[in-house]
Amino acid sequence: MSPASNDRLSATFHALADPTRRAILATLSKGPASVNELAAPFSMSLPAVSKHLKVLEQAQLISRSKEAQWRPCKLEAAPL
Repeated sequence: MSPASNDRLSATFHALADPTRRAILATLSKGPASVNELAAPFSMSLPAVSKHLKVLEQAQLISRSKEAQWRPCKLEAAPL
């Protein structure tokens, strides 16, 4: 296994190690959602949810697009 593959695999496992991030992925498996929609089930601030989303995005488990004022998050299943 190449070092790049190892790093990517480590990033994926790190992202999946947190139960909040797994819950976010479960929500996104039903379709795209905004940060506000993803934050609703958790008792945490929007910046805290954004940090979780950043980890998921760095592991390439989600992608974010920009549609006017809405920035939906979308599950990217390829790393799984």
